[in-house]
Amino acid sequence: MSITADLIRGHTDTIILAHLLHGNSYGYQINKAIQDKTAGQYELKEATLYTAFRRLEAAGYIYSYWGDEMTGARRRYYSITPTGREAYFRMRAEWEEAKTTIEKLLEDNDHGR
Repeated sequence: MSITADLIRGHTDTIILAHLLHGNSYGYQINKAIQDKTAGQYELKEATLYTAFRRLEAAGYIYSYWGDEMTGARRRYYSITPTGREAYFRMRAEWEEAKTTIEKLLEDNDHGR
């Protein structure tokens, strides 16, 4: 079973910031980590990923820089800022609250079978 984009939409920024909490990274590596963590059930479309990078950078949550690879294509790396860390923890708290609310709303529906 794959995870639908509708279920994840709205949390892309939080997912990216969570990955960057562990260190600087680049687009392909972040998307690969998402695929690995979800056992291939979810991956971000490239357009979605890079739109999120631009949005996060404009908000001051991340900054980017070019890597100095000696072979292959140059990579644009992303790093979380202190403001981005604060935003991540705020977004994570909002997610936890939403998850709890959804669980409460779904609980009562299980009794009608």
